[in-house]
Amino acid sequence: MALSGKSLVPPVANKKPVITNLHGEERKDDYSWLRDKDDPAVSEYLEAENQYAKQTLKHTETFQQQLYDEMLARIKETDLSVPFTDNGYEYFYRTEEGKQYEIYCRRAATGDASEEVLLDLNALAEGKAFMSLGALTVSDDNNFLAYTTDETGFRQYTLHVKDLRSGELLPDSAERVGAVVWCADNATVFYTEEDEETKRQYRLIRHVLGTHDHELVYEESDELFYISAGRTRDRKLIMLSSGSHTTSEVQYIRSDEPDANWTMVLPRVQDREYDVGHRNGLFYLRINDTGRNFRLVSVSVKSPVLSTAVEIIPHDEHVMLEDFDLFAGHYVVQERRQGLPGIRIVEYESGNSRSITFPEPVYEAYTSVNIEWDTRQLRYGYQSLVTPSSVYEYDLDTAESKLLKQTEILGGYDASLYESERRFATATDGTQIPVSIVSRKDRSSHGDAPTLLIGYGSYGWAYPVTFSSTRLSLLDRGVTFAIAHIRGGGEMGKPWHDQGRMMSKLNTFTDFIDVARFLNDAGYTSTEKLIVEGGSAGGLLVGAVANLRPDLFKAVVSHVPFVDVLNTMLDASLPLTVGEYEEWGNPNEEPAYRYMGRYCPYTNLSAKAYPTMLVKTSLNDSQVMYWEPAKYVAKLRTLKTDSNPLLLVTNMDAGHGGASGRYDRLHELALDYAFMLDQWGLLVE
Repeated sequence: MALSGKSLVPPVANKKPVITNLHGEERKDDYSWLRDKDDPAVSEYLEAENQYAKQTLKHTETFQQQLYDEMLARIKETDLSVPFTDNGYEYFYRTEEGKQYEIYCRRAATGDASEEVLLDLNALAEGKAFMSLGALTVSDDNNFLAYTTDETGFRQYTLHVKDLRSGELLPDSAERVGAVVWCADNATVFYTEEDEETKRQYRLIRHVLGTHDHELVYEESDELFYISAGRTRDRKLIMLSSGSHTTSEVQYIRSDEPDANWTMVLPRVQDREYDVGHRNGLFYLRINDTGRNFRLVSVSVKSPVLSTAVEIIPHDEHVMLEDFDLFAGHYVVQERRQGLPGIRIVEYESGNSRSITFPEPVYEAYTSVNIEWDTRQLRYGYQSLVTPSSVYEYDLDTAESKLLKQTEILGGYDASLYESERRFATATDGTQIPVSIVSRKDRSSHGDAPTLLIGYGSYGWAYPVTFSSTRLSLLDRGVTFAIAHIRGGGEMGKPWHDQGRMMSKLNTFTDFIDVARFLNDAGYTSTEKLIVEGGSAGGLLVGAVANLRPDLFKAVVSHVPFVDVLNTMLDASLPLTVGEYEEWGNPNEEPAYRYMGRYCPYTNLSAKAYPTMLVKTSLNDSQVMYWEPAKYVAKLRTLKTDSNPLLLVTNMDAGHGGASGRYDRLHELALDYAFMLDQWGLLVE
C-alpha cells in the first residue's frame, strides 16, 4: 500500500499569538507558542505528530525492519580502528557486537603490550538515552586523560579528568567546555567555555589539577567571534584563535610556560583570515591577504610582520589552499582544484614536491591522524561513492602508498557493479555546477530511474563525496544517488562560497533547481521519480526549493531544517544567530531583511500543492531549535492544497545529529529509506 495520507487526521496546532518585527510590520506567527519547551502542550503536540507519522508509516514497519537487518548485515560489528602512535603508545578504538558505542584503548608501542581501556562509552551511556564524546586528550607524561561528554544532545559538554594509573576519576571538572589542551607540565589544562545562552565559545580558562581554581585567561567580547585552542604539532606552543566567519587572529604562549602572557601573531583585520603552524622559529601562515583562496607564507616568530614574509605558495584563483600540516622535515598541503581534493607533500630542504594521485573521477581525500612530528610517513584517508573508507600510509622515501585498512563490507560487496561519474549542470546564469553521481550498472533504468538528490551549499563547506554501506540498500534497488555541489559551498574555492551567501544566497537554491532539471533533461530520472534530501542548512535548501519549484520533486526529506530563517536571525539570544550575520546577513538591517524574506521557507509557505514530505528534528537540538521544523509543518498543514502526506518525526532524546548510538542511527535511517522507497513504488511488503 502506497502512503496516501487520506485515512488519518494529522495533529492541529491552534494557538495564535501575534508578534511585531523590528521594521514596524505586524507579522502573524501563529505557531511561536511551540518555542516553549516546558509547556506540556508542546510535548503533547510533538508526540501526537510522532504518533501520526508512525500510523501513517505503519504499512512500512516490516520493510523498515528488513532494511535495518540488511544494513546491519553489511557492518562488521566487532572491529578495530587503525592504531596511531603518540608518545610511546599506540592508540585505537574498537567496537563490539551488540554495543552502541566505541571503546577507546591504548597499548605500549614496544614489546607485546596488553590493551589498556581508556574510556568505554558503553559504560558511560548505561541508563542514558544519549551519549556523545567531545574532546579526548592525554597528558605528555601519559598519566592523565582529559575528556568531555554530552548526555542530552544539546552539545553542552562536561570536562572530566581520569588518572590512568589508578583508573580513578578526579574531582577536576567543568561545564560547557569546548577545546581542551594540556600544558607540558602535565598539571595544567586550558579549556574553552561557552556562553550559556548563545553557546558561543568565548572564554579561555586555565585550571591546575587538584585545585579549585578555574582562572579566566581571555574573554572574547565581540559576539561575532568564537574562540578555539590547540597545540602545535611540535608541542612547543599553545595557540588561541579568535574567529568570525570572515576574520581571525591568533595568540600564543609556550606550552611549558602556562602562566606566561599571551602574544599576538597578527592582530585582527576585517576580512583577513589566517591559520598558524610553527617550526624552528618560524610561523607558517595560511592567509587570505592577497586573495580569497589563501596563500602560504612564513614569518619570524620574533617579528611576525607580513611585509617581510617569505611567500611559499602564492595565491591561485583556480586552486583553493584548504589546509596545511607542518612536520620536522616536510609540510603537507591540502588543495582543491576544479572541485576535487588533492594532497601535496613538499620537502623543506630540497623543495621537492610530490602529489598523491587518485584513480576515480569523484572521490574524497584528506590527511588522517598524524601526531608524530619527526616522521617519514603520512597517513591519509581516501574513499569515493564506490570505494569504502580507506586509510593509507604514504612513505616519503619510496613515494609509495600502502593500504592499512579498508572498511570491510560484509556480504560480498563488489565495487565493479557500481559506477560513479562527475557531470556539470548549467545554472541559469551560465555557471557550471558540479554533480557527483553513483548508480548500480545493471539496475538503474536511465530516463526513469528513481533518484535521490542531496545538497547543502552553505558556510563554504564542500559536500563530501563519501562511501556509505547503508546507501547500497538504495542502489541495489535501482536508485541513482546524486550530490549537487552548489554555490555557497566550498567545492570551487572561496569565491564559490561568496556566490552563495549573504545577498547572493538565492544562487544556492536556483543552482539546486538547475541540477534537478539537468538530471531530468539528461535522462537520469523524471520529476515523478526525483526525491530531494537535505539537513540543517541543507534543510533550508530543500525548504526553499519546495517553495520555488514544488512541481520538480516527488518528495522531500528534511533533517533538522533551518527553515524559520527570519525569526531565528532576528533573535540574538539564540545560539549561532549573531555569529552568522556574516553568512546570511543581519535582518535588523532593511536590505538584508528584505532579501532573506525572499527565500525564508517558513515565511514563503503559500496555498499551493507541495510534494510529499518527511521532516525530522530532535528536541535537544542546539543548532536548529526543534520549533523551526515543528512550526514549519504546522503552518504548511493549513496552507497546502494537495493530499500528499506531510510527516513530522521528533527524536525526543537527541540533538542536531540525531541518535547517538550506532544501532539507533540505523533504525532512523531505515525509516527514511522505507519512506523514500515507498514513494518510488519500491516497497516490498
